[in-house]
Amino acid sequence: MEVRRAATGELGAGGEAAIAPLIGVMLECDNDVRWYAARALVQIGRPAIEPLLQTVHAEEDRDFRRYAMAALAGIGEPAVEPLIEIVGGDDQGLRMLAAMALCRIGEPAVELLLELMRHPDPEMQERAAFLLWKMGDSGAGALSAALEAGWAEK
Repeated sequence: MEVRRAATGELGAGGEAAIAPLIGVMLECDNDVRWYAARALVQIGRPAIEPLLQTVHAEEDRDFRRYAMAALAGIGEPAVEPLIEIVGGDDQGLRMLAAMALCRIGEPAVELLLELMRHPDPEMQERAAFLLWKMGDSGAGALSAALEAGWAEK
C-alpha cells in the first residue's frame, strides 16, 4: 500500500502530462487502482477537470464514472460549475453521480445551487433544492433562508 501511495504522489506531481495516462488507467484497471489514479488526479487539480468530464461523457462504465466523479469532488470548488451542468443534463446515471459529488464538495457549491433554484424549469429548481437539503448544514440552512426570502420566485 505504501508503494501505491508513493506512486500516487509522484503521478500527481507529474501535472498535466500525467492526466491522460491516469484516465487511461482508470478506464482499464480494477477499482483499487482507479482509486489511486483518482487521488493523483485530485492532486493535479483544475487541469484534470476538462479531460475527466470529456471521458465521463464518452464512457458508460459505471465504476469509471464513480471514480471520475469522486476525483472531481476531491478537486472541489473548481469542479462545481461543470458538475451543476451535469445535474441539469439528461443522463440520469451521471446526474446522480454529479449530485453526490456536489454534496461532497458542500459549501463551495451552495451559491450556484441557489442560483439554479431560479431556473425557469421547476424540475431544475427541485433538483437544486434537493441537493441543498442533502448537503446538510451548509446547504439546508441556505435553502431554508432562500425559501423564506422567496428566492426561487425572484
